[in-house]
Formats: sequence, C-alpha cells, structure tokens
Amino acid sequence: MLPIAKLESLVFRAEELDRLLCEPDVANDNQRYRKLTKERADLEVLVTTFERYKKLKQQLDDDRAALSDPELRELVIDEIPGLEAETGTLERELTFMLLPADPNDDKNVIVEIRAAEGGDEATLFAADLFRMYLRYAEKKKWRVELMSESKTLVGGFKEVIALITGDRVYSTMRFEGGVHRVQRVPQTEAQGRVHTSTATVAVLPEAEDVELHLDEAKDLQVSIAASGGPGGQGVNTTNSAVQLLHRPTGMIVKCQDERSQIKNKAKAMKIMKSRLLELERKKQDDAVSADRRSMVGSGERAEKIRTYNVPQNRITDHRIQLTLHKLDRFLDGALEDVIVPLRTHYQAERLRRELGIETGVTTAVMAGSDD
Repeated sequence: MLPIAKLESLVFRAEELDRLLCEPDVANDNQRYRKLTKERADLEVLVTTFERYKKLKQQLDDDRAALSDPELRELVIDEIPGLEAETGTLERELTFMLLPADPNDDKNVIVEIRAAEGGDEATLFAADLFRMYLRYAEKKKWRVELMSESKTLVGGFKEVIALITGDRVYSTMRFEGGVHRVQRVPQTEAQGRVHTSTATVAVLPEAEDVELHLDEAKDLQVSIAASGGPGGQGVNTTNSAVQLLHRPTGMIVKCQDERSQIKNKAKAMKIMKSRLLELERKKQDDAVSADRRSMVGSGERAEKIRTYNVPQNRITDHRIQLTLHKLDRFLDGALEDVIVPLRTHYQAERLRRELGIETGVTTAVMAGSDD
C-alpha cells in the first residue's frame, strides 16, 4: 500500500521549491540557489512518476467501474490487465524512491582487492577480479586510478587498490564488498582437479577533506624507503616509496607505484583518509558498522558472498540465492545481471525495515547449485 500522504507532501515540496527558485533573494544567493536546485532535481523523477501513477490509477478505477455496464464491458476488459501491471510497477518504483538517500551514493570509491586462501591461485583470482572491475568501469565510462599494487611472480596480485571515479560509483559498487570464491582447475594441476580459492574485496567511499579532521603532524608518522618491486625497473632506483602510520589506530598504508615521492604520499593519504572515515562511520552507526565488519571477514571460503565456478560457467550470489550460467560474460564486465537484483533486494529490505512497507520483491533463482 502506497503512503499517498507522504507522496503528496513531496509533490507539495516540489511546488514550493519552484516558487522559491523564482524569488530574487534566492537567485542572488548562489549557495542557497544550488542547494534548492539540487533538492528540486532530486524530486523530479518522483513527482513525474507519481503523476503518471495517479492518472493510470484513475483510468484503472474507471475501467473497473465500467465492467458493470454491458455496453462498456467489452471495451475495457482487455485493457485492465495491462493497467494493473503498469500501476504495480509504478507502485514499486515509488516505494523505492521514498527511501532516505545514502549520503555516499554519489561518491567515488576506493576498491581494495586482496588474495586470501589458495596461494598463487588466489593471487591470480584477485587479478581476475581487478580486470573484471576495470572492464565494468570502462562500460560505465568511469575512470580507474591505480593507487597501490603488490604483484606476484605468477602474474597475480597479493593486493591491489584503485580509486574509481564517475557517476554514482558507490551506489553501484557498494555490494561488491565481501569474500569472493572461485572454483576452477589451475594451469599447474596435472590431474584436472578443481581447486577453490578466495579473494576479499572492500569498497570504501572516498573521503573528502571536509569530512575528516586529520592532524598530520601529530597523528601521522611518514617513512620513506626505496620502492620494492621486480628487479631492473627504474622505480627501484629512487627513495620514492612512502609509508604512513596512523599513530592513534596503528593503521599502515604504503604506496610505491609512482617514481615521485610526492605522488606516492598523496595516494597513500587518500587511502588512509578513506579507511579512517570508514572507522569513524562504524562508531557513529551500529547498524552500518555491522554491515561493514562483515564485508570481508577473514577471507575464509565459508564466508563467501559469491562463487565463480569456471567449469560450469556459473556465478552464484549467495546473499540473494541468484545463480546465472554466464560467468564468462560476468568476468568480461557484464555485472548488471547481478548488481541490479542485489540493489533491488537491499532496497526492499530497507523499505521493510525503515518504512514498514512490504514490497513483495523477490529474486528469481535460475537453475544451478551453489556448492
């Protein structure tokens, strides 16, 4: 059941904003004008959707009333199912729009991928995940900046950290955080046995300077050293690696990918601030804290959020019990088939928890096991 009174109040607020934006004192106050313009823009889709819903609902009510008229019945009976389906869709869309906006939705993210259980195979899987996100970012026209990496001799990553910037990156990527599990036959496996390995992914909203107070002189210890990487590279010839130690928490961040000490320090600071901001959010919101803490766990196989089964070309997201047999496309960056159902599921859960609205949204499970 739609909360009509709530929706009507938001339409009234949009009309009020239209009037305010025409007033000279608002137009002359740039900061206020921008704030009100953004609020009005945020309401636009809801207002237009609600107006369409009301028109269709009125048409549906009229058609149902016409069923009792023998002369009109034949004209409306075939129209009613389509109207019912469309109004139902608009009802679901409107209930989702009523959710309080996450202040991080529009932010860029720092993605941290680390190899967990599985030795060399886990580092190769971490590299596969990184390539997958690179391809997805390319499809979304996002920009990816490598912040830090620790490569292995087999071509994998012990750890790789990247900044992804673009339109509503956090809103889209937030549910990628967790333990990812792969089942496949390693190239070094002579008997063709399937091995299981894991990697962890953390998705952190990029910290803004205005959000976090950090006293660099008091709180940070900066260490400079020669960059450590594969031999023979020019990066090893200068003392450019930067390690930051946050004294109050003991958190350490190291960056060595740039030849410039200044650039490495800037990257390390960006990572450090995002991690510290995440810690601060944990303290402020217990519910969010519980979600964040469970994001990557210890990297053990049993903590998986998603399984990538290569022999079966299968991907299973265990949080919503969704299985798809299109792993090859998924690893090539076609993440929407899982990201969209995930987002819909968690929106429905938030509606139920925060607004007491039951949406009836379920996630279809396609054939395939999730062992």
